[in-house]
Amino acid sequence: QVHLVESGGGWVEPGGSLRLSCTVLGPSRRAFELFAVAWFRQAPGKEREPVLCVNYDGLNTFYKAVQARFTASRVNANNTAFLQMNSLTPADNGVYYCASRDGTCQQPYDYWGQGTQVTVSS
Repeated sequence: QVHLVESGGGWVEPGGSLRLSCTVLGPSRRAFELFAVAWFRQAPGKEREPVLCVNYDGLNTFYKAVQARFTASRVNANNTAFLQMNSLTPADNGVYYCASRDGTCQQPYDYWGQGTQVTVSS
């Protein structure tokens, strides 16, 4: 059974940075190497939408225009993926979810984290 645990959300002023973590429990270290981990965002009053994904090879697939500010990475030895968010604005407010699947970055994703709140305000 696969279980995703997120951490790292919180409050930050505009222009600030946050790093989210997503640990994928269940698969072995070797199996996790073939998992894709995606990040979704649900803004207040809106539907959840994909932001970006990190493939098994560390390459990012972007679903939103955040290339200059957001980067997804992973440490396979720890079954953990990260979302580094820089130059945050109030438009980035929302609950961030990580999701994963055994394979490349593409929907649907089979496993989901519990979500972590990101608040950007002054």
